Amino acid sequence: MGAVVKAAEELMQKVMGNWDSSHDPFHVYRVRSLALSLAAEEGLLPESRQIVELAALLHDIDDHKYASSREKRAEPTAEEFLTQHQIDPVKKEAIMNIIHGMGFKEELNSMSKAKFTPEFAVVQDADRLDAIGAIGIGRSFTFAGARNCPMYDPDIQPRMNLTKEEYTSTNTTTINHFHEKLLKLKGMMKSQAGRRRAEGRHKFMLQFLDQFAEEWSGKL
Repeated sequence: MGAVVKAAEELMQKVMGNWDSSHDPFHVYRVRSLALSLAAEEGLLPESRQIVELAALLHDIDDHKYASSREKRAEPTAEEFLTQHQIDPVKKEAIMNIIHGMGFKEELNSMSKAKFTPEFAVVQDADRLDAIGAIGIGRSFTFAGARNCPMYDPDIQPRMNLTKEEYTSTNTTTINHFHEKLLKLKGMMKSQAGRRRAEGRHKFMLQFLDQFAEEWSGKL
């Protein structure tokens, strides 16, 4: 397992090493650490570790938001990597189920076809935990800044009932992104451990938004 994990780390670093820091290797390593920690807290069996770890390491290398980078690269996709390294077919299916189904857009309109296994729960929860709290705030502004999206515009209201197509094709302001996605994630956690961890991060975001509004209005 160690050699495959090392190879997955190297592939991820090659693919994501030049992406903006909202989706860079540090993000992936945080997600892996969180996922393995949640797995231990949830009592997942040792044989689940490889599924959790490889899914966490490979979950973003085919990200649609970086399609232009993907089209130019020579490295394999996540599925090709698993095939090349002769991962057991049952484990490969479990890993790809996580990667294909864990995105926020996949759950819009309750259209997700993913199997919500314990391994799926902890990897998805780990990715969502990294999207909220202090780290999530930093990542949101980094991602938006890299795409020249406005920080805030009081004339642009949050879109509260997005379709998958609207979410992936339409830009928004950074502050609206909190209302359109990030503040919803606490209620979408699938593991008990994930729900516990999300509480503090969610509260911190609410405090930040209150402070932001006070400063924007000139009250502070």
